[in-house]
Amino acid sequence: MGMHSGTGRSHIVWDWNGTLLHDIDAVIEATNAAFAEIGLPPITLARYRELYCVPVPRFYERLLGRLPTEAEWAEMDTVFHRHYFARVEDAGLAEGAARLLAELRAAGTTQSLCSLAPHEHLVPLVRRHGIEEHFARVDGSRRDGPSKGKALQMAAHVAALDGFDPRRTVVVGDAVDDALAAAHVGARAVLYTGGSHSRASLETAGVPVVDSLAEAVEVAESMVAGD
Repeated sequence: MGMHSGTGRSHIVWDWNGTLLHDIDAVIEATNAAFAEIGLPPITLARYRELYCVPVPRFYERLLGRLPTEAEWAEMDTVFHRHYFARVEDAGLAEGAARLLAELRAAGTTQSLCSLAPHEHLVPLVRRHGIEEHFARVDGSRRDGPSKGKALQMAAHVAALDGFDPRRTVVVGDAVDDALAAAHVGARAVLYTGGSHSRASLETAGVPVVDSLAEAVEVAESMVAGD
């Protein structure tokens, strides 16, 4: 994905799952299908958002009252992803996402995509939704590299951007981890309530929390314009 990010312009780093991709329904369906296989009761969306956290084994600790063993975690992770990948092909973009991306690009705002989703799954999905051309880079987790948290993934992502300026960069995501990753590289963040986390949990990050991607862009632009 070979465009350059440019210099001297505002730049938005988008998260994928739960942000640009509205996959929370697929997540809940896959979670409950996986729970049924491993003998756990189903969970509602509200309860999921209340309990969900990363690293994900801590989410299961909240459900089980104890951390899962390594063997249990490996099984849970495998079963969840089997169900999730069977459903995510039907997930659409968040409301207004495609239009927003096109408008930002036309206005000269550069954009990139940084996700912990497996790179080999991420890129085909981005292409299928017809939005690849809007991004300077698309980076997911690569199988041949070390396992990274979002902060390290973000650091590698922005290091590969041409002319990265943290003062003009805003990360838009759906998790506290996105805000922490932004802080790790000196950028700012806006968090969106359409993903896996409740508003209350997002507000603990101390950054703006919004209910739509359009509002996220407005807040991001005002952050950069304020400098």
